[in-house]
Amino acid sequence: MKNLFMTAVAVASLVACQENTAQNKKASTANEKSKTMDKQNIYQFKVTDLSGKEFDFASLKGKKIMIVNTASKCGLTPQYKDLQAIYDKFKDRNLVIVGFPANNFMEQEPGSNEEIATFCERNYGVTFPMMDKISVKGDDMAPIYQFLTQKDKNGLQDSEVEWNFQKYLLNEKGELMKVVPPKTLPTDKEIIDWIVG
Repeated sequence: MKNLFMTAVAVASLVACQENTAQNKKASTANEKSKTMDKQNIYQFKVTDLSGKEFDFASLKGKKIMIVNTASKCGLTPQYKDLQAIYDKFKDRNLVIVGFPANNFMEQEPGSNEEIATFCERNYGVTFPMMDKISVKGDDMAPIYQFLTQKDKNGLQDSEVEWNFQKYLLNEKGELMKVVPPKTLPTDKEIIDWIVG
């Protein structure tokens, strides 16, 4: 009788243990799912613009955002003209373009913030927001570019900034949607379709 009782207790403990393990597995699977589904967004970032003022990405909630690393002495610098044209055409239809000058490629952005601002305005009439000069690759990569280039942060893909004028397209929730190579013009059909889509 005693043996029967001990066996019953052992069986009951085993069943309870297996149920707990199954519940723990379910819970950890649910946590992993929520981690993969919870994309981070760009609204967590505050940066400094060319004039030294704070720029809070949370102020862009509900807008599509194109982020571009720019340079003043690059073969692709004339893209400023196309970026400004796109901005003029679509800024009232929920698009913001944000430029980040960077000197990562053959030192093609050597100027100070003041020199960059003057160059952009004088040569291309740039009115879209331009930020403080930052690094977009390497050990000193700015946190916002760590977000844009690392899948574990942006939830979409790993990428490397290949050259000046690479474009990162973010939806109205501040989530990364697409990475567009430097040589693809801002007026390309792929980008226009994304803006109006």
